[in-house]
Amino acid sequence: MKTSAFALLLLLMLGGINLSAQHINYSERYGNTLNVGLGVGGYAGYYGYIGHSVPVLNINYEFGVANNFTLAPFVTFYSYHYNYYRETVIPIGGKATYYFDQILGAGKDWDFYLAGSLGFAIVNTSWDNGYYQDNNYHTVNPLFLDLHLGTEYHISQRVGIFLDLSTGVSTIGLAFH
Repeated sequence: MKTSAFALLLLLMLGGINLSAQHINYSERYGNTLNVGLGVGGYAGYYGYIGHSVPVLNINYEFGVANNFTLAPFVTFYSYHYNYYRETVIPIGGKATYYFDQILGAGKDWDFYLAGSLGFAIVNTSWDNGYYQDNNYHTVNPLFLDLHLGTEYHISQRVGIFLDLSTGVSTIGLAFH
């Protein structure tokens, strides 16, 4: 699945670099962007080892810090039920992003970036009523570091659609500028 996702991103990047027929008329700025994405996770990092993927909601807000560089506080949410317990995990942290549009010669319709995120996870575990056996289960370090590779296509001056491939949770979603 990750091979397919990287192939899709490569195709989008190549298409974005060569796409020049229709550009939106606005100045390129990074930051002041609300990103809302849905993804899947469950095998590594702050997701522990669940044994299967679960749906994940991710929200962040990017602030422009320097030319082609943003910082974004984020919150992520997922919950799952396994055997006799339910676990809710809320990772919170910050994401630093560098945009490579100028280096790649991408048109104004496309953004390409590399990013890293650092944070900690709040975990709440509850056991089903009537379960009286061993309540020991895996524990995961609440601190995490993820790497990201992504692209955004600007549908309009105010809205874009993005794909963020990550070592934690890969997401697809909407960006509101």
